[in-house]
Amino acid sequence: MSKIKVSAPGKLMLLGEHTVVYNHPCLVTAVDQRMRATVEVINEPIFELHAPDVQVTDYKKPISKVGRGDISKGAKFVEIAVTNIVRHPEFSSGSRFRNKFGMTREMGIRITTKSDFSSQFGFGSSSASTVCTVKGISEILGLKLTDKEIFDLSYKTVLDIQGKGSGFDVAAAVYGGTLYFVTGGKVIEPLDIKELPLIVGYSGIKTDTVDIVNKVKQSFANKQNRLNEIYNSIEVLVNQAKERLVKMDWEGFGNLMNKNQDLLKELGVSIDKLDRMIKASLSEGAYGAKLSGAGGGDCMIAIVPKDNEQEVKDGIIQAGGKVVNIKTNAEGVRIEK
Repeated sequence: MSKIKVSAPGKLMLLGEHTVVYNHPCLVTAVDQRMRATVEVINEPIFELHAPDVQVTDYKKPISKVGRGDISKGAKFVEIAVTNIVRHPEFSSGSRFRNKFGMTREMGIRITTKSDFSSQFGFGSSSASTVCTVKGISEILGLKLTDKEIFDLSYKTVLDIQGKGSGFDVAAAVYGGTLYFVTGGKVIEPLDIKELPLIVGYSGIKTDTVDIVNKVKQSFANKQNRLNEIYNSIEVLVNQAKERLVKMDWEGFGNLMNKNQDLLKELGVSIDKLDRMIKASLSEGAYGAKLSGAGGGDCMIAIVPKDNEQEVKDGIIQAGGKVVNIKTNAEGVRIEK
């Protein structure tokens, strides 16, 4: 096999953002907008990347120099993922490298990515592209990494680049479905969810997760006790919401979302526009609504009775938001035919 196609889903945080960075649990669901990657072994010792969605075309460097020197911003996650996997003991162990995988030192890797969703939405495109890269190389070279090994290598890639991160978006891309997740993959528990009546609204404002996390840390520098109280309260809500989710008690789940949003507002990560979109959703009959992700902009979500779907969507639009049509509980990383 010299070419393989792989895809991985994006994600939406349901409850537990911010706290999940600090060893607390969260609830996350995979969404059906996917990152797609074609991985090829080529007869030249180079790493080659084509990722037009992030303005990367004809990006090349010797395979021996991946992860070193200047790395294009749009290429970072894929290149560091390649670096981590080609330095994996299974891959780089001398004769096993040549004999087991049928690839010589004179061969290289070409990766072409294409996204179903815009990178402006906080759906985890970087993590999805990382997971596609690790899965694709694993399969094409016969490494046969387990889902947990794919998670670990992909999560390492994120930490190598960002310095911090919980890994929940990586887990959603690998495992799919809806997950109960604890920082760093300490717990990755798939939940048996048949449906999730969720509506997503985009604020039109792009934010940087690391900046927002650091802003919270700074603003509570002299209020650490209260910050810990907030984080512990959110953990209680996440654990209660997990039970409501499995029982498909949407009204109870929505009530817990509202409480989570109140705490996120106290953290200072909500903004007026998100607040207006959330208020509009609730006034049009949503059971619950909150921001999803780091905050400062990006997306909000609402749990909605089927009879009120259109009213809630109209309310989000009237509040200045954009409704993003997605399906939740999507399949994890997979080989495409």
